[in-house]
Amino acid sequence: MSSPSTLRRLAQRLLPLLDLTGTDVDEAGVRRLCARARTPAGNVAAVCVPPRFVPLAKDLLEGSAVPVSALAAEIVAGADEIDLALPFELLRDGDRMAISAPIAAVRAAGGRKVLVKVVLETGKLADPARIRAAAEAAIDGGADMLVTASEAAQPGASAEAAHILLKLIAEWQRRHRWIGFKAAGGLRTLSDAQPYLALYDRVLGEGSASAAGFRIGGDALLNDVLLALGLPVEE
Repeated sequence: MSSPSTLRRLAQRLLPLLDLTGTDVDEAGVRRLCARARTPAGNVAAVCVPPRFVPLAKDLLEGSAVPVSALAAEIVAGADEIDLALPFELLRDGDRMAISAPIAAVRAAGGRKVLVKVVLETGKLADPARIRAAAEAAIDGGADMLVTASEAAQPGASAEAAHILLKLIAEWQRRHRWIGFKAAGGLRTLSDAQPYLALYDRVLGEGSASAAGFRIGGDALLNDVLLALGLPVEE
């Protein structure tokens, strides 16, 4: 078992890399999510909400510098980021144009100021060749960040799939194209999250993870981070 000091250091690194996601939430849920985004130890990387709640989240987070991401298939007015989930059939069938076209459309509508994070559902794709093909098509379409899975996906994230995405990202970095990575899907504890941060360090450079290039998803994960930092958590 990791020592308290090791867990604390890990929690300190992960807190500013966390994406808090509210998928099926009402107004009260969005207010709760935005309140949790600002902690005594610092702010999270972003808050992801359904499109209709983007204006509310922007108001609640005003002055915090925490971006608001919309869970959508199109550009959403006011959103700083878009979490784009494509139909799984497109990913499974590997039709590169069908995958890249909707991403390019969102990219064109939003401009470079909007960060486009493409959810690849790697756990469902399973096959390494399919995962890489879907990721390459997403990059071709203009994805800014590759996401392993949606929060509730089963199966969700895996280290094997993450390694495939990170190796591809490293290849593109050598071509001078920046692409980010987000681990999501069933990550609830520091023990769940640690392998992904370690893998990022190994592939892309020790200590190189920042919110610009590395995110990790999980509302529940925030509680474990706060516990390790000695801060109160939600009951």
